[in-house]
Amino acid sequence: MAEQRIRIGVIGLGLIAQAVHLPNLQTLRDRFVVTHVCDLSETLARAIAADLPTPARISTDWRSVLDDAEVDAVLVMTPGAHGPIALAAMEAGRHAIVEKPLSVTIREAREIEAAAARAGRVLQVAYMKMYDPAVGPARDALVDLGERRVVRITVLHPADAPQFAHVPVRRGSDVDRAAIDAAVAYEDARAREAVLGAPKALRDLYLGTMLGSVSHELSLMRALGLPLPRRFDFGRAFPFDLDAPGDDPASLHGVAGLGDGELLEVSWNYLPRYPDYAEEIAVFGQDGRIRLSMPGPYLPAHRAELSVQLSDGEIRRDTVSRAGHTTAFVRELAAFADSVADGRPVLSDVAGAAADTAALQAFTAAVGRDLGLDVLTEDAGTEDAGTGSVD
Repeated sequence: MAEQRIRIGVIGLGLIAQAVHLPNLQTLRDRFVVTHVCDLSETLARAIAADLPTPARISTDWRSVLDDAEVDAVLVMTPGAHGPIALAAMEAGRHAIVEKPLSVTIREAREIEAAAARAGRVLQVAYMKMYDPAVGPARDALVDLGERRVVRITVLHPADAPQFAHVPVRRGSDVDRAAIDAAVAYEDARAREAVLGAPKALRDLYLGTMLGSVSHELSLMRALGLPLPRRFDFGRAFPFDLDAPGDDPASLHGVAGLGDGELLEVSWNYLPRYPDYAEEIAVFGQDGRIRLSMPGPYLPAHRAELSVQLSDGEIRRDTVSRAGHTTAFVRELAAFADSVADGRPVLSDVAGAAADTAALQAFTAAVGRDLGLDVLTEDAGTEDAGTGSVD
């Protein structure tokens, strides 16, 4: 396969497919060719297929993509969690790049990892932030900070519409509602398994904001070589009413120890009237600090920026670096192609996603404690999410 394009089936044709992945597959047309597109809406699948530069089959059932002999790999972008599709892809002998969250439970992630090992297939979780070109220099700079004291993550999350107002997203109304209801029921059943004893409002918080957005921050920590927390000492969702949850996501604040006197502070803020997405991870040490500002997900002109401040006696050195013009989304697809073609190690692997899931369950349990609830996680016996750090 090293000398030919990877024949890829695209499962799920919503916003992230139309705004990001399909254009990037065309950018990397020397590496990929789309041979099959799948969505619950046949109308949408036909419209997307008609716009592709080469013919592609269409379907409304993801199993048809896995059964297609003209598909080497799948790109999974259906809403919600993707455990059943990812597992089936491995069992069908297809390589897969899977949007987050990979799964709702740690158990599912471990089953998927084992299936990938048996099949000898690549499974890459689409944590694009791990592939941003600013991450490597930021990781290198951490070595010079001396003894670290604080890792502070801040996210300002606007409403969805301003983030992709520039994208003419197509929708399909001819969707099998029963299939959607079944997917929602499956997710809720897995959430009951993941955060045992959590009421529905807290399960929805775990399924939505935790797995859907905060997971990115944990994957970024791992890419920087930072450990993940084993438990959260404090967690709060606000405004948040268990009996009458609002339509908007709650903001989140969490505090956790990372060992050796190092503290993690996570502040995820939903600001629907604030028009711009903002995300920053700052690390403070005895000899300096770094600040890594990440770009918004749907604006390809935005670039990451890294600020490093180091001190040596009375001398302080400040440097600012900005990422180049190849986005993290393109880089993650190129890395997937390299892993499929040449067997290169996967950076955003299943083990890391499982570690993220464990830490997010611990965060959810801390929010539960703040509400007076006793919530158990899958790893409650050990309270150990594992470091999941990238070597």
